Amino acid sequence: MRELQHISDFLCRVRRKLRFGEFSREPLQLLRLEWKVELLECDWLMRPADPFDSELPRHLVDEHQTQQALRDALSLRDVVFKSFPGVNTAELRMFRTGADERPELMMTGSVNRTNEALARVPSVAMRARLCGFNFNLAQGVLERMSPVSAACS
Repeated sequence: MRELQHISDFLCRVRRKLRFGEFSREPLQLLRLEWKVELLECDWLMRPADPFDSELPRHLVDEHQTQQALRDALSLRDVVFKSFPGVNTAELRMFRTGADERPELMMTGSVNRTNEALARVPSVAMRARLCGFNFNLAQGVLERMSPVSAACS
């Protein structure tokens, strides 16, 4: 019964903490959650750009979406370890809906409870890397991961 409580806590925290983002008002969408005693796997969908950003130049829209995705990854990591006290490692993956409606892998992370990012690191991208996330950035914008780089992570 305690296991169901952990799952319920996780879903409530995701709904409460990740309902709205700083750069997008769209809620975070979980795709998959698998819990194996000390390991948790979770896949989610990258939030789309905020409709209010439609008048902005494309590079700003992409930068906002990237900043939101990185913040979501860090927040989701925190929620995982708060909700599942017995989990020491989490495998997290973020996907984006591609032009053909098929999911594209954008970020992976093998994160540990003990690899805390330094609060004084000003770059969100660097904090995410220090926590164990792997992703491709080009001029401040997330790019789809190639199958080779995804396999290496």
